[in-house]
Amino acid sequence: MVSVSTWFRYVVSKLEYSVSVSWKNYKGGQINDTQIGDVVWKNLFQGKLTYLHWNKGEEMAPVVGNQGGTLLVRKIPTPDATRVFVGDVVVLKDPEKPNDYMVRRLAAVEGYEMLSTDEKDEPFILEEDQCWVLSDNENLKPKEAKDSRSFGPVLMSSIVGRAIYCLRTAVDHGPIRNSSVSMKKDSPVLEVELDVEELAKNHKA
Repeated sequence: MVSVSTWFRYVVSKLEYSVSVSWKNYKGGQINDTQIGDVVWKNLFQGKLTYLHWNKGEEMAPVVGNQGGTLLVRKIPTPDATRVFVGDVVVLKDPEKPNDYMVRRLAAVEGYEMLSTDEKDEPFILEEDQCWVLSDNENLKPKEAKDSRSFGPVLMSSIVGRAIYCLRTAVDHGPIRNSSVSMKKDSPVLEVELDVEELAKNHKA
């Protein structure tokens, strides 16, 4: 049973999300100032903070699994350095296939100095809205891993969510290890919205 304090933290998270979505839609011209309040309340009472995402491939093994896994993803409508953190497993638009999404771990954000193991490469600093993402699978070569080592920095704004739970098989599932800040923020969301049966029902393995 979910405690009162957890419900309170969850409602606060939903309110923050609803305001973020409404403000993003307003700035994008999708709604006008008279519609902001309605959108906030609609998202607060009707929307969920998570969605399911099927991730295939071995790039994020063992966290996601060698054959992929079904992820519970927390939506992040306005990603920035106050909402996603180094160490988080994020879902982002594939920089090489904009209509597709990929899952990688956030390794660095704007302001970080990036150094290469290759002496021929000059160090550089990630600029505003840039971030560096990496595959978790250490057995893959950089080109096989399909991460920032091959396609370079990606835009922080291309991040759409943070993976908080993974179902690899019917008997192998659990929370995803993210940054300590994010795990604390996500704990009430996970407790309220996690439905393992729904994850299993949508699992493609």
